[in-house]
Amino acid sequence: MRVIFMGTPDFAVDTLEQLVKHHEVLCVFTQPDKPKGRGNKMSFPPVKECALKYSLPVYQPEKIRLGEWPSTIKALNPDVVVVVAYGQLLSQEILEIPRLGCINVHASLLPKYRGAAPINWAIVEGEAVTGVTTMQMAAGIDTGDMLLKREVAIERKNAGVLTTELAAVGAELLIETLDKIDRNEIVPEVQDDSLSTYARMLNKSLAQIDWNESASKIEMKIRGFNPWPVAHTKYNEETLKIFSAEVIDENDFKDASAGEIIKSDKRSIWIKTGEGVLSIIELQLGSNKRMTTQSFLLGNEVNLGMILGQ
Repeated sequence: MRVIFMGTPDFAVDTLEQLVKHHEVLCVFTQPDKPKGRGNKMSFPPVKECALKYSLPVYQPEKIRLGEWPSTIKALNPDVVVVVAYGQLLSQEILEIPRLGCINVHASLLPKYRGAAPINWAIVEGEAVTGVTTMQMAAGIDTGDMLLKREVAIERKNAGVLTTELAAVGAELLIETLDKIDRNEIVPEVQDDSLSTYARMLNKSLAQIDWNESASKIEMKIRGFNPWPVAHTKYNEETLKIFSAEVIDENDFKDASAGEIIKSDKRSIWIKTGEGVLSIIELQLGSNKRMTTQSFLLGNEVNLGMILGQ
């Protein structure tokens, strides 16, 4: 097939790699380069780096809906447009250009977790299973008819690990979807809007820990917000980022306050929560390096009775 690919982050790279192996990729659309790091050096999106590796033409419009871009896409005469975490909404004009339409690879089991951060919110909300859905795109946000799905167990994975796994699954599912479309073997399934949930965009304020929540809820947020925006609290007026933690089955600290440091041993720090105890396994204090709690405790004393977050 003649394919135009649209995507931006690491999650989309696996799909582009698979498309290059199986189909004719005409060009790649991705978001504009952005300044990154302390020096504000311009940085390429991961999809652009991948496209350049294969000498594919790359377009980076600020707004793909406007100007000459619909005409550019039409002139390329694609059979299909594949969209994976592109970051811009397509106009109805663009959606109608390819003879097979525009197909999206979405990292959830639709209609659950439509929106910008489905992987993160599936973890935060305590889902046991998530997955990938390929979808015929429509004008709404992740509202199009579903084509194929594949489930993936969440277990105790954090968002970074799960994103990597789902990216590989999504790439395979997209190739299967295109093959079955070519053989006319897919019957699109309309989404039940009454079952939909929305995975809103992440920001740092969402990752601030409320120690009045249960230990299990906080632990899910720690995994769901790793590697970004990272669950955090205050410790001695410094920001304490928590990358990994475990729920402890412990009932001996019922009189302690939520957020109170109740114990430290050689590998962890125990915090009382609104319900249960949380053991911190990996952390970063202030501008120091990210490290295991075991390494942190080698050079730092912990004040039992201190309330985190104050």
